[in-house]
Amino acid sequence: MSEEEKKMIDEKLKNNKHELREDMFVGFNEKGEEKVFYKLLEFDSEETGKHYLAYTDNETDENGNLKAYGSIVTGEGEYMKLEAITTEKEWKVIETALRVLQDEIKGTDDGEKEE
Repeated sequence: MSEEEKKMIDEKLKNNKHELREDMFVGFNEKGEEKVFYKLLEFDSEETGKHYLAYTDNETDENGNLKAYGSIVTGEGEYMKLEAITTEKEWKVIETALRVLQDEIKGTDDGEKEE
């Protein structure tokens, strides 16, 4: 991450109106607009050798399901950069991790639903 990018982030966050918890972060879209996101899961994959973040903005889709996103995390120190996941293999890694988390939250194991 360049020094210019770091300065831009610092400037935008200087006027941050949000009180952030540890599981929250501020992100910026391609237009530079600020948005608060909530971390669902952050992990390293031995399979790909990369660090991933699954997160949400707490918006729901037309079926009422929580929208979740996944990204590759790069960066240094307090600055993190989210990069697009571009391969089907990496999407499977994220989906599997989220499914395991969902099963843990529901109190099930091995992905089987309780009856």
